[in-house]
Amino acid sequence: MKMKNSFKMILASGMLLLSLNSCKKEALNLTPTNDVTAVDVYATPTGYKNSLVKLYATYALTSPQGAESSDVGGLNSGFADFLRLFWMTQELTTDEAICAWGDVGIPELDYGMPTPDNQFLRGLYSRSILQITFCNEFLRESTPEKLASRNITGADATAITRYRAEARFLRAFQYWVLLDAFGNPPFITEDDAIGKVNPKQIQRGALFTYVESELKAIEADLAEPRSNEYGRADKAADWALLARLYLNAQVYSGTAKYTEAITYSSKVIAAGYSLKANYMDLFRADNNVNNTENILTINYDGINGTNNGGTTYIINAAINADMNPTSYGVPGGGWGGNRTRPNLPNLFPDANGSLDKRGVFFGTKKAVDAVGEFTDGLRVTKFKNITSSNAPGRTLNGTFASVDFPLFRLAEQYLIYGEAVARGGSGGTAGQALTYVNLLRRRAYGNASGDLVAAALTTDFYLDERARELYWEGHRRTDLIRFDKFAGSTYIWPYKGGTQAGTALPAYRNLYPLPLADLIANPNLVQNTGY
Repeated sequence: MKMKNSFKMILASGMLLLSLNSCKKEALNLTPTNDVTAVDVYATPTGYKNSLVKLYATYALTSPQGAESSDVGGLNSGFADFLRLFWMTQELTTDEAICAWGDVGIPELDYGMPTPDNQFLRGLYSRSILQITFCNEFLRESTPEKLASRNITGADATAITRYRAEARFLRAFQYWVLLDAFGNPPFITEDDAIGKVNPKQIQRGALFTYVESELKAIEADLAEPRSNEYGRADKAADWALLARLYLNAQVYSGTAKYTEAITYSSKVIAAGYSLKANYMDLFRADNNVNNTENILTINYDGINGTNNGGTTYIINAAINADMNPTSYGVPGGGWGGNRTRPNLPNLFPDANGSLDKRGVFFGTKKAVDAVGEFTDGLRVTKFKNITSSNAPGRTLNGTFASVDFPLFRLAEQYLIYGEAVARGGSGGTAGQALTYVNLLRRRAYGNASGDLVAAALTTDFYLDERARELYWEGHRRTDLIRFDKFAGSTYIWPYKGGTQAGTALPAYRNLYPLPLADLIANPNLVQNTGY
């Protein structure tokens, strides 16, 4: 069953966890005023399944009420989707994207210079903590003791044990988001009291260790690779996040773990996944069908689960009315905001994909002379709300998209393996890395004309190849930091540091600031250096 078809289940349970966490701190033992309590919701195995759906749905919806509401306080509902916020902080601050809009906070991201009161950083931070809070609540209510008290035993209890592992995975993923972006966030688990006002701050190295330990601890309880319901985490998703975590371990903890990155990427590669034959079919409205490359996705439904973030945002913000939105599956859309800086198309042999077919751009002007001019810079047309047979995707009012977003896919694991080998990790070989790279390039070129030899696979090669394969999928800022090219003057792109020609960023910009509002509210927090 595709999880996007389970959105109807959210309507029954969607408000529960919000309600449970909205009581005043001085009255935590009172019954919520809507009379829906944990005792009601978790009374049956079906209630646990509905609540699991809620955990996943929080990645794809802005609130249980629909696209016009936000369960992140103080943030416009149009900005409140997890993927939209994550994408903006990973892409707009880099050489891969720039936005023409002047909303407060966007120019700061375009220049790589956000302040502690940037609303989009606050939104991502708050969204991640909200989702962690939901996971914590689920974990409190699904202990063996709680199940026994509700007479849930046998196969039902076994199934809920798996749900618990998935909740811990989703929590670990969000702590990875905070680890990567903010480094030293507040930290709270199911063992902390409900309503704890001022969580303690965890330091980056300790958070790395926590995420690593959680992912290892839940492995045995997760489903075997490719055996779970579509859109739910399994062992392969767990390994994929571990591989990504280890690839960046030097940044996160000060200790390189490239051997471990090879170990866990190899586990994913050996788990029965294979590349989708046509690269562009990965980013179409039917990318849930016969897709053996995606490992875990955020699922979107353009009719039953709408919001102005997700792939709806990625598609609409990259096109305007002059580009015939109907051909992108959103005949009522086209917002004209995001496009690329010249650095990305320059990585391809040409700018129209006739050689490396991964490079799909629209327009004639690479240069970005005016940030506010949408037609300055090539548009990226990688994502489309049409099917692989060019039929329209599901859409409400011709605006919302049904394209699922890949959080993890096999191609990334090939590139993690290769980069970790190039950086000196043990347990892999340069020959195997070359095989994986050439599999990607043969798909990209349609033949062997793009094949490389082993000598070409330098460490720096992988930064460029990751851009060619994974652009606009939310990896670029993390990649540039790992290669020591985000801050400093080693690598400059237009408008980096706020000037058209680009200028160096100070090293402290490798971490985002903790939001000012949370610093004021929680005296346990210390701001990241430099802000």
